[in-house]
Amino acid sequence: MWMMNNEIRPVVQQDLEALKEVIISTDLFPVEELDEMISDYLENPTSDQIWMAFILNKVPVAFAFCSPEKFTDGTYNLLAIAVLPKHQGLGIGQQLVKQVEELLAAKQKRVLIVETSSGENFVSTRKFYQKLGYTKEASIREFWKAGEDKVVYWKKLT
Repeated sequence: MWMMNNEIRPVVQQDLEALKEVIISTDLFPVEELDEMISDYLENPTSDQIWMAFILNKVPVAFAFCSPEKFTDGTYNLLAIAVLPKHQGLGIGQQLVKQVEELLAAKQKRVLIVETSSGENFVSTRKFYQKLGYTKEASIREFWKAGEDKVVYWKKLT
């Protein structure tokens, strides 16, 4: 069974190539952005960023990234989560989000927000967050482009 040989752990430098494959396969964001995005986390031992990887058979097949919201007290933003397409729909994303929430709650963080799109290709994404107990808190009209709003979901952690 696929769930038997897996773990969720912090991302390490050796995971970067596999994470790039996840990003490319999901078209999450331009892959060349990863090195800069993750540099503080990898190089600064006091970084408040959280990068978690889902490891299947010793290979990262998914990751989640969140960062504190500046000028807030205990609010984090889940900025990225992605699962290799061949492993989607198996609960990996749910496990990653749950792990991030538990880690933040243990650090006495209060709120986790998620920003996504109102676009038709994000219907399953919005349902995913609702299923995990996130509340639609706000919409910013025309944010991403004409006719595509930013949708903000919210969850209290502690």
